[in-house]
Amino acid sequence: MNIRVLLRTIIYIFVFALFLNSTTFSQSFSGGVLAGTNGGPGVQFQGGIKDLAKGFPFILRFGIGYTSTDPGNAAGARKIFINNATNGVPEKKGRIWDFRLDFLYKVNWFSWQRFYLYGGPRLSHFTGNFNFVGGNEDFDIRSKQWGIGLGLEKFFPMSSKLDLVITAGLDYYKKDTLQGHDTSYSPDGETVNRREDFTYDDADEAINQPGFVPRVMIGVNYNFK
Repeated sequence: MNIRVLLRTIIYIFVFALFLNSTTFSQSFSGGVLAGTNGGPGVQFQGGIKDLAKGFPFILRFGIGYTSTDPGNAAGARKIFINNATNGVPEKKGRIWDFRLDFLYKVNWFSWQRFYLYGGPRLSHFTGNFNFVGGNEDFDIRSKQWGIGLGLEKFFPMSSKLDLVITAGLDYYKKDTLQGHDTSYSPDGETVNRREDFTYDDADEAINQPGFVPRVMIGVNYNFK
């Protein structure tokens, strides 16, 4: 069983356990949306669960984010994944979907109320599109990466149920296989239909898949209960 299947199974079991337990213990649920920079301009949707179990010290939170990003060097991507042609006017755009699970722990720093340290696993789906207008080349480079992140978050009450949220942190994603067209390069040196004598390091230098990603975001969070 790979990590992705294992994580999905754990989430299903967790959600099912919440359903069975909902009538015997009172959890608190929240949901919110944030915007800011996450390796590029981005937005995040999130949902949290407080008082998951008696004595459990963390708020558990799931998040889904979308980021617009610079995908890398268009000419380099074409050489490494397609061919050495240089015709056409290059256009490029990149996007990242990230999925995150965080454990929030309340800390009493700077005499601030509702101030949290958080961290947890990440999964990134990166896509870089390179279009050579007039050159008959329009292709995507993709990667999927697991990572981990840490950060700090402060809640400012706006009403009895609505909070202003400011968060700052740093995520790290492990390098993974870059694939596009009919070519792929992997960190372990394995390649499929590689061009000339290019290596994974060449592909990684040309393509801006996530590595260390700083994030600063602001938004609102609604407490349902």
